[in-house]
Amino acid sequence: MPPPSAPPAPPVLSLRGLKKSVPGGRVLFDGLGLDLHPGEFVAVMGESGAGKSTLLNLVAGLDGVDEGVVAVAGVDLAVLDDDARTRLRRDRIGFVFQAFHILPHLSLARNVALPLVLQRAPAGEALARAGEMLQAVGLAGRGDDFPAQLSGGELQRVAIARALVHRPSLILADEPTGNLDPQTAERVLEVFTGQIRASGAAVLMVTHSERAAAVADRRLNLGPHGLAPHDG
Repeated sequence: MPPPSAPPAPPVLSLRGLKKSVPGGRVLFDGLGLDLHPGEFVAVMGESGAGKSTLLNLVAGLDGVDEGVVAVAGVDLAVLDDDARTRLRRDRIGFVFQAFHILPHLSLARNVALPLVLQRAPAGEALARAGEMLQAVGLAGRGDDFPAQLSGGELQRVAIARALVHRPSLILADEPTGNLDPQTAERVLEVFTGQIRASGAAVLMVTHSERAAAVADRRLNLGPHGLAPHDG
């Protein structure tokens, strides 16, 4: 008799019945639901104005839903106060943005170490871990350089390293290749997916790019009635 299989891991992210409107009353989406499990990579596509970035803001607790539940690591964000939501973002979530958001006055190592610094990790430990992550994304030995010395593709690699340095369980990526030329975007996607797979984090990425979405385990379209399988 075969041994019993282990129960599935609980979702890192669970969305139930989300409704969100914009000023003026237009409903972006209603009834949206999604479960995202450890190691799973989901890409969300949709027309401009469909609410893709808004969806990420709801997941991060930066904006509130009209109806429904957003739970990260089993915790309903609605029951948390502002400080608790900030701590959850700091400890559980990594962010990769289209515009990089690398701080120009900090070295690359200190940019990458920032999430650990916010967690009050010892400075030496934070910088050592940042060096490991820079090496992992192909920027070994560049920790003392400053952002102005880097190309757009290199800056996005720094952003990927920063998103993963504190070993979050959930990565939120907003058009991570949107500011890159196609050749650079291809290289960054390779680094991004490789590091994500190695980390075991769950990923929710919003993108217009079919090529970027193709690296995901699931591709979904965002529309007024929530999420549906992408046909592309």
